[in-house]
Amino acid sequence: MATTEPRPFATIVARSAPDAPTPDAPTPIALVAARGLDAYFGAHRAVRDVSLDFAEGQVTAIIGPSGCGKSTLLRSLNRMHETVAGARVEGEVLFDGKDIYARDVNPIAVRRRIGMVFQRPTPFPTMSIRENVIAGFRAAGFAAPSRAEQREIAESALRRAALWDEVKDRLNDSATALSGGQQQRLCIARALATQPRVLLLDEPTASLDPISSQRVEELVYELRGDMTIVIVTHNMQQAARVSDRTAFMLMGELVEAAPTSRLFTSPSDPRTEAYITGRFG
Repeated sequence: MATTEPRPFATIVARSAPDAPTPDAPTPIALVAARGLDAYFGAHRAVRDVSLDFAEGQVTAIIGPSGCGKSTLLRSLNRMHETVAGARVEGEVLFDGKDIYARDVNPIAVRRRIGMVFQRPTPFPTMSIRENVIAGFRAAGFAAPSRAEQREIAESALRRAALWDEVKDRLNDSATALSGGQQQRLCIARALATQPRVLLLDEPTASLDPISSQRVEELVYELRGDMTIVIVTHNMQQAARVSDRTAFMLMGELVEAAPTSRLFTSPSDPRTEAYITGRFG
C-alpha cells in the first residue's frame, strides 16, 4: 500500500497562520512588486526573472535553502543590492506604482520608505540608545531634529519596537549594553524612526535565543496592518507563524508563492513539497 509523505507543518499552519482569503475577498493591493527582476554579482545572476507582489499591510515570508537568492532579492527591493561592488539589477521594482530603479529616483529617498533590518544586530557602538534611534532618522536625509523632536521620535520608535518599557530609564546608556534581542529590536526601532511603509527583515532572529526570537516574531505580528513586511527566514515554522503569504525560492528562481497555509499544506510544485518535507535543503 502506498504511503503518504508526512507534512510536518500542517498542524502548525492550521493553528497559527492567518486565514487564507476567501474566494469572495478582494485581492490585496500590491504596494511593492518585482517585475522580471534579475540581480547580478558581476557576471553571476543570483536572482532570475522574479515577478512577485508584496501586498500592502501584509507579511510575506521568503523561504528556500542557503544560496537560493532570498537575501539578494530582499536587498533589491530597496536598492541595497547596488551598494555592493559589481552588483546590478535588471527589471523593475515598483513601489506604489513607480519603478525605484528609474533614473530620477534617489535611492536614499527609497530607503526612507522601505526600511531594512539585517541578520545580526548592528547598533552603533559609540552611540547611546536614543542616539541610535535618531541616527536612522538622520541617515535617511531628514533635517536635524530639535532635542524635543529627538525625544518624541525616539519614544515613538521604541514603543513601536516594543522596547520602550525596557529602556526608558537608560536612554543615554550605550546601545551595546543591551542584550542581543534588545539590540535587534533597537535596530528595528531605528528603521521605524523614518516611518517607512515597508520593512524588510533579513533573517532577523537567526542570531537570537528562543525567547528573544519570540519577541521579534510578536513584534512582526503586531506591526502587520500598519506596514508591509517582507521577512527572509530559514525557519519554516517561523514563516508559518508570522506570515500571510510565503514565497519559495530555489537556485535564484521563484518556484511559487501562495497564502502561507496553502503553500505549507498543499503546495502546487513538487519542489516546494520536497523542501518543506525536508527531502533537501
